[in-house]
Amino acid sequence: MKKETALPVRSHAKNIVFSAVFAALCCVGTLVIIIPLPYGYFNAGDIFVLLAGWCLGPVYGFAAAAVGSALADVLGGYVLYAPVTFLVKGLDALCAYFVWYSIKKVVFRDRTDLLPRALSAAAGEALMVGGYFVYESFLYGFAGAAASLSGNALQGAFCLFCSLFLIAGLYRIRYVRRLFPALDRAKEEKR
Repeated sequence: MKKETALPVRSHAKNIVFSAVFAALCCVGTLVIIIPLPYGYFNAGDIFVLLAGWCLGPVYGFAAAAVGSALADVLGGYVLYAPVTFLVKGLDALCAYFVWYSIKKVVFRDRTDLLPRALSAAAGEALMVGGYFVYESFLYGFAGAAASLSGNALQGAFCLFCSLFLIAGLYRIRYVRRLFPALDRAKEEKR
């Protein structure tokens, strides 16, 4: 008889603690590396938004990315953007997780984890660029929103590559995979 391997589960308290840590990383990543642009600013917070989605899963990843990024807007003086940032960054993490999870569930190989993560990060960052474009269209009109597209797209591309390098390194550490069961969820369910 084949032994069933149960999906490792963290306690609710640990999930909340890890969500708080990732929210802090999202906030600090957004506030520390800032390059002002004519409409908004370029930051590295999306690196941790994507990592939150991949490491914490859909619910806690959404919460961490949304709260941390919105808090950064409030602390950075962009209070007008905080509500849309809450929604857009949370959905960015959620999209990154579900796209990665869907691709990995269909095709699983340890060596092909980079492509599903790249596709999921691209989908999440495209959602971020589109979400801010829609919001800024209401604020500044189409021309004003179009001016910030290149900055948001550049930020998305930069954060996509950085998050892929980080997750590739983290994924190789067995302890980290055990600490964040969402990293191996598709592998566990495929068995």
